[in-house]
Amino acid sequence: MFPTVREVLALVPVRHGAPRLVAGDAGLDRPVRWVHVAEVPDIATLLGGGELVLTTGIGLPADDAGLRAFIGDLADVGVSGLVVELGRRYVSGVPRVMAAAAERRGLPLVELRRATPFVRITEAVHALIVDAQLTELRATEEIHQRFTELSVEGAEPAEVVRQAAELAGCPVVLENLSRQVLAYDPAGESAELLLDGWEQHSRRIRPAGRTAYDPDSGWLVTTVGARGQDWGRLLLRWPAGGELTTGGPDRTPAAPADRPVSDDPASTATPAPAGGGTAGPSDGYDGGAADAGGGTPVDGAPVGRWAPPHPRRDSAAGAGPGATPPTRLTILIERAASTLALGRLIRRDAEGLERQIHRTLLTALIDHSRPVDEVALRAKALGVTLDRRHLVGVVVRHRADDPAEGGGPGPDAGPEAGPARLRDLAEAVGQALREAKLTALTSAVDDQAVGALLALPDPAAEEKALAAFAAALRRVRLDADAARPPAPRPARPVDPAARTVAVGAPRAADPASRPRPAGPAVIVAAGSGVGSLREARRSLVEARQVAEAARRDRRDLPYFRLPHVGLAGLLHLLRDEPRLQTFVERELGGLLAYDAQHPREQLLGTLRAYLEQGRNKSAAAAAAHLSRPAFYERLARIGRILDVDLDSVEQCLSLHVALLALDAVRTP
Repeated sequence: MFPTVREVLALVPVRHGAPRLVAGDAGLDRPVRWVHVAEVPDIATLLGGGELVLTTGIGLPADDAGLRAFIGDLADVGVSGLVVELGRRYVSGVPRVMAAAAERRGLPLVELRRATPFVRITEAVHALIVDAQLTELRATEEIHQRFTELSVEGAEPAEVVRQAAELAGCPVVLENLSRQVLAYDPAGESAELLLDGWEQHSRRIRPAGRTAYDPDSGWLVTTVGARGQDWGRLLLRWPAGGELTTGGPDRTPAAPADRPVSDDPASTATPAPAGGGTAGPSDGYDGGAADAGGGTPVDGAPVGRWAPPHPRRDSAAGAGPGATPPTRLTILIERAASTLALGRLIRRDAEGLERQIHRTLLTALIDHSRPVDEVALRAKALGVTLDRRHLVGVVVRHRADDPAEGGGPGPDAGPEAGPARLRDLAEAVGQALREAKLTALTSAVDDQAVGALLALPDPAAEEKALAAFAAALRRVRLDADAARPPAPRPARPVDPAARTVAVGAPRAADPASRPRPAGPAVIVAAGSGVGSLREARRSLVEARQVAEAARRDRRDLPYFRLPHVGLAGLLHLLRDEPRLQTFVERELGGLLAYDAQHPREQLLGTLRAYLEQGRNKSAAAAAAHLSRPAFYERLARIGRILDVDLDSVEQCLSLHVALLALDAVRTP
């Protein structure tokens, strides 16, 4: 937010004094927090750092040791630079020892070879600082307003990420705890280059703190989560490339022939404005500081004005070593993360009143948000008797989240395609229940699934009722598909740069190019039957988990139950659970990080072969196409990296489960 010493030296009131940089050109990019006029040698005790000190030198020490101490004190307190006006104490130039001390400490030391009212310099610099602070406040206000609107509207993660990238002018990526990309916006850059090898790249980004900047990778990172449950990270790449531009094209003057200096307006010599002369090496300067780095005239710098920061212009610009992102970018990424966390908690519904009540009651059973007696009473008022019934939770969902993969309208059908498909499925489930003459509470339970709580007269009717429901649902869907005319897809331009990826997808892809899943497009899953309404939640949750796990099963079963899904299915249905992802990171994180840094070795494959061969080292070495000595050496290295005993059955079991869980979270 503050101008640098280089930019201050380019101001008209400073150039009027015919400035010459004597020493400390390495510190020209230091920010100037304030301008302070001082004529006493012990001024350092009154400063707080970041000041540009102006002096005529009349109060400075006369001895060399005193001048060295004066420069050292200023450098220790962190001042941005020292400007000395010649003519009162020093006529031809500052003392050689003073310049040498400033050069050693990297403190910019500038001579003003023409009398200049210091008040004009302080007014000009302070006006810039105030303007910059106001601009920063306006940018922050825009950020808060934009993300508040997104929160109120319940914007999708892809839209939140897009808005963040637009405001920042930088690429933004949203990932889960397993380093899988949930959404991204490359901000005009190549999406392929941004996401290529993302998991390995992401594992190298290890900032310290919940929101922090990793200077090695150039990513600003914050954790995404709410209510103590973290589920992802939001990353913003800064700098995005190029050099920071703080003015128009006239801010890059030509360098003098005797000392070329790149893009340094404070280190150049060009014709002075009207009324001044041409600053040369002999213009009022005796060369006394030549051994300390030489003098560079700066009074001829072209007229320019320091431009205050703008959130959509210079935040994406590059910066020198050790630079950190502007404060507004930290505010932006944290507000975006808060919006994402809040959006995950918000559920929107556009169903009819009766269906809303059904959903309210089902949600109350799952979340324990209402007393069971109240749920039973309200359900009975709807004509669904749940008391003294055998209850079975059923969940029906499409096998694929993408409408194009599930037999529904394609992605070009517009933003209503997903909700419309869910409504169609809910209507089909309701019609199938009526055809099978079953009584149930039924409603959508999430954005992809429809749930039903069957109320049966006795446990003996369970299997028959489930088979009748599954057969009726298949007939209803076949009839609906046969009656539905093919809808033309409207042409709609798609911006590839703003396209977001689905969970687990490493890069953007055309949905039409993805392989269509085998097996039926709709999954029917049932939980265990229970004898009371207080246990209904267990049956509903179990049915939803079985439906999620069955997406990987390509068998054409009328309905799925818990025995049909094994450990791999169980881990798959838990793949979005942060605790499972944390378990994978705890068990395999060290090995994954090692493989990311040594892509040619890939020790994870060695561990997989060892565990899949039942810890038979000879068979595992053959399966991995390695000699036994090389395989044994790799196993020993894996044991050291993970700090485990690979001869321990219990530890190998934990690693094997972690591998299966890793496969689950990596599978869309």
